[in-house]
Amino acid sequence: MAFGKIITEARKKAGLSQKELAEKIKKEDGEAISPQYLNDIERDRRNPPPEYLIVQFAKELKLPKDYLMAAAGSLPPDLKKIVTDSDPQAVDRAFQAFRKQVK
Repeated sequence: MAFGKIITEARKKAGLSQKELAEKIKKEDGEAISPQYLNDIERDRRNPPPEYLIVQFAKELKLPKDYLMAAAGSLPPDLKKIVTDSDPQAVDRAFQAFRKQVK
């Protein structure tokens, strides 16, 4: 499922309007994101947001951060380090095991 669709469904399930959710998600300067920005994310008109916003979406929508990170096409920083610092075959085996587990 696309990142925007996940956000849309979770927001609706939480009973929040786009305006209400946008007010809860803060940019680095402490200002809330705009409802238009959220609308663009939900409609996949923008790339998924940076990690610090994904963390807030996860908290507000009660979704696992790692799930949203994966849906955004990114690995959490701790996994990025493991992937880049590990033996390529070990990483490949881990991803194969992961694929079998989530089928």
